[in-house]
Amino acid sequence: MKIITFLTDFKTKSGYPAQMKGVVSSLTNARYVDITHDITPHNIREGAFVLRTSAPYFPDGTVHVAVVDPGVGTERKGIVITTRSQILVGPDNGLLLPTAHFLGDFVVYEISNKMYLSDSVSNTFHGRDIFAPTAAQILNGVPFEEIGGQIDDFVDLDFGSAEITSRTATGKVIYIDSFGNIITNIDGARLRDILDYDKKITVFISGRRRELPFVKSYNFVKKRQYLVTIGSSDLMEIGINQGTAAQKLGVKLDDEVKILFG
Repeated sequence: MKIITFLTDFKTKSGYPAQMKGVVSSLTNARYVDITHDITPHNIREGAFVLRTSAPYFPDGTVHVAVVDPGVGTERKGIVITTRSQILVGPDNGLLLPTAHFLGDFVVYEISNKMYLSDSVSNTFHGRDIFAPTAAQILNGVPFEEIGGQIDDFVDLDFGSAEITSRTATGKVIYIDSFGNIITNIDGARLRDILDYDKKITVFISGRRRELPFVKSYNFVKKRQYLVTIGSSDLMEIGINQGTAAQKLGVKLDDEVKILFG
């Protein structure tokens, strides 16, 4: 089965997502999946995180169209990325790269063959006029080399590497979800090797020091209490049971997080 996903900051009130699907449906048969259209406008890092944590759950051969594109209409390139298992289509602004790195063995192609684009390309809606038709043609079997040549001067993006020792872990905030949970780049598997659940750890974040419990999930503390846990993306999270930790702590993306557990 052909599957194409869409991730954008267009919001569901607009007709933009429907226009992209209309273009694809006129060119190929595919099952559509909306990852989300509610990325914060222009927030490339947020879109990159959501795509990175969603794509691994799709079958081999899935084509992901991701459009968070504040540089639309400028000289920034459109790209296709092949990986070990899936294909990514979108702007060359770093949005696709965390997913490409995670899926592995990736090759980047510039979208340059106008034959496979819409007849009239808008200056402001490349999602509809460039990325959607390109994704459809990929599903139709058009070789990547016909879409454009390989490039190695693409815009890269990663979420950095946390430093973890036997006594400390230092990382940063890379995502704040819709519940206000603070997701860091500190690897959960490493923490589980070092820490036992139901232990108190010292957390430094947003200029504050707190002693917080390290627990399996949110309901292992009382309502409105802070906690540290390993979330579904296998990364360390700081949250409040039925509360919004990011708002309470005044935390922003890229804020440093340090924990002591020695």
